[in-house]
Amino acid sequence: MRDRDEAGRPRNARPRDEYGRPLPRGAEGVPRVPDDYAPGPEEALEQARSLLADGRPFHAHEVLEARWKTGPDEERELWQGLAQICVGLTHLQRGNLSGAAALLTRGSARLGAYGSTRPFGLDLRALAVQADAITTAIDEGDADAGTAISAVRALLTPAAS
Repeated sequence: MRDRDEAGRPRNARPRDEYGRPLPRGAEGVPRVPDDYAPGPEEALEQARSLLADGRPFHAHEVLEARWKTGPDEERELWQGLAQICVGLTHLQRGNLSGAAALLTRGSARLGAYGSTRPFGLDLRALAVQADAITTAIDEGDADAGTAISAVRALLTPAAS
């Protein structure tokens, strides 16, 4: 049975390990992103970078997902694309290569739709190209989760103004 709030929406009450895998109820997991978390854009990017630095792309995805769900509608595709790339990294980290490739491809397509714009100082074109390069490495049997996570983390740093 899935945990639900008073409105019947699913909630993520089960503990998770550092890779985002669900643990048995009552087990001690790593700290989670609260269901009511509503970060601003800079906070979301900072938290996502920090979590990626710790090798926790699933948790970075949760932060980016919180922003996509609570931010303005016109930013939805941006945050959803970033979150999908982090979920792709999660699948890569867990060894689910087909899932990784699918999510990286979806995230890249969402970011690619922004063209050369740089919302919040992010080079979305470079992020999309990096996601595609990771997908190519997966297809060639040469993908390394740690290297991929580091590369995406570096590109989540806004360019200096």
